[in-house]
Parts: sequence; structure tokens; C-alpha cells
Amino acid sequence: MYTIELQAEELQMLRSALGCYLQAFGHNEADLVRAAKALLLKLPEELQTKAG
Repeated sequence: MYTIELQAEELQMLRSALGCYLQAFGHNEADLVRAAKALLLKLPEELQTKAG
């Protein structure tokens, strides 16, 4: 198992990148779609930043 620490902006970028990755695949890549969706489920929800 690996652990990485991400800033809120990095997490947002990762979620966005995985979303774009998912959109690039068609029906012939079902295994990749499942793997990307499983990875997205492992990521924490986007955090709300507190306004000062």
C-alpha cells in the first residue's frame, strides 16, 4: 500500500484528470473504466476550504 499527501488543489486536479481519463474510453475498454472508477471511489471527497 502506498500513501501520498495531496493539497486540496492537487486532489481536485487528480479527480479532474481521472474524470477526463474516463471520458476518453469507449465500450472496448471496460476493464480500464472499472479500474478508474474504483480509484475515484478511493479518493476523499473534495474538501471545502474555509473562508477567513
